[in-house]
Order: sequence, then C-alpha cells, then structure tokens
Amino acid sequence: QVQLVESGGGLVQAGGSLRLSCAASGRTFSAYVMAWFRQAPGKEREFVAGINWSGGSTTYADSVKGRFTISRDNAKNTVYLQMNSLKPEETAVYCCAASKVSSVRGGQTSYDYWGQGTQVTVSS
Repeated sequence: QVQLVESGGGLVQAGGSLRLSCAASGRTFSAYVMAWFRQAPGKEREFVAGINWSGGSTTYADSVKGRFTISRDNAKNTVYLQMNSLKPEETAVYCCAASKVSSVRGGQTSYDYWGQGTQVTVSS
C-alpha cells in the first residue's frame, strides 16, 4: 500500500514556474514507476510525465517537453515536477500516481495508487 500526498501548487502568472512535490509513504517507494497527471476543468485527466524506479528514464507528454522536468529522490520517498514557462491552459489539478509496472506508461489504468492532487492556476 502506498499513500501519496502532493504539495507545491498555487497561483502563478503565465511564464512563471512552480515545483510540485509528491511524498509517498511505504518502504518500497523505489520499486514504483511514478508519474504526474493533470485534469483541467471539463477535460479528461491526461498524462504529463513519468519516471522509472531509478530516475534514469523519463517520459513526457509532447506538450510539456522542454519545459517540465520530473525527478525523484528515493531516499526521501519523493517525486518532483519542475514546471517552467507555464501557460494559462495548464491550469489544472495535478496528481501523482504510482505503478508496479516495469516502465513508464501513459495510460491511467497502469497506475495503482493516486494522490488527491494539488491545484495549479496559471493567470494570463
């Protein structure tokens, strides 16, 4: 069982930056693929970025490549999402998720545990 708690969301102007954190409980955090998803009002939840157990492999949605960076610290049971050059259309609830699969997947059904999410609002 893994419990995930996100933090770091807030209000930022377009072009600004935020760093999200996701703290995980449990002793086997390093065994999980971790990912960030987001859901904007009236839209379906979408994959943003994922990272394998070691941090050596990352995957990004095309829309965030070059602007967002996912990383993890297994000693702290935490995964991060650094978001730069934010756009108003990226206003959403950002959730982290954990998966027992061996590599990063973009589909929601691959993820076993979810956090409650943190709100990110980007003003124009």
